[in-house]
Amino acid sequence: MQEKTLAFRNSLISYRRSGEGPELLLCFHGYGEKAMAFDFLAKYIGNQYTVYAIELPFHGHTQWKEGLLFTGADLLGVLDLLLSKEQPFTLMGFSLGGRVALSLYQLIPERIHKMVLLAPDGLKVNGWYWLATQTRLGNRFFAFTMRKPGWFLWILHLMKRLRLINSSIYKFVDYYIGSKEIRNDLYIRWTAFRRLKPDLKKLRQQIKEHQTIIRLVYGRHDRIILSSTGKNSEKELSLIAALQKFLPVIRYCMKNMQPISLKN
Repeated sequence: MQEKTLAFRNSLISYRRSGEGPELLLCFHGYGEKAMAFDFLAKYIGNQYTVYAIELPFHGHTQWKEGLLFTGADLLGVLDLLLSKEQPFTLMGFSLGGRVALSLYQLIPERIHKMVLLAPDGLKVNGWYWLATQTRLGNRFFAFTMRKPGWFLWILHLMKRLRLINSSIYKFVDYYIGSKEIRNDLYIRWTAFRRLKPDLKKLRQQIKEHQTIIRLVYGRHDRIILSSTGKNSEKELSLIAALQKFLPVIRYCMKNMQPISLKN
């Protein structure tokens, strides 16, 4: 396992490299995670793949100095420093990393022949996220709420008492709103990634054209990113085939993933 950095403009991008296989796998971790989340892959596919796991801006050891914005052009710029421009590869993304992976695929679908998405963000538009990041007024209100969350927490507790939200969602939201430091991270990260917006219509066309192999994996007990989202998206994206030989374990499960084998 090697931990390295890339100089990108004024920033330093941290990434981890593992495995010695002839094929390339590029991984993007989830919200609040680090690149080490993919270290386990080397044990199972290290002979088949060389794995590059990039730490996203405002995560891990990456030092992002380009302001509160990370775009598709930035993503391509980092990729060009890491891999040769013509090199094909497989993509894997978890949660927020799934949205990053989908955004990258839109830009260079001809180079990506397989994609594994673990409980991916980006296949369904969240109304609150859209309001907080895609509108100026909404973003200002989002910033105000992160500074003074009292009113929001009161409504959250009320909704829980009235059983309008389940306990999983309550705990999830309370965790991100209850701490000043975590709230600050939430505002920064949501705002910085606001330009990475997968276009499902475009994705559907590209996947058909390039015959890209896709695999969607969801947690059986995940109450935040529901597996039904994936079922709907599979129809919308007109997925060509399931990935038949990739890795023998998903039970590592960053979100209680179902132990689905992806072997032949």
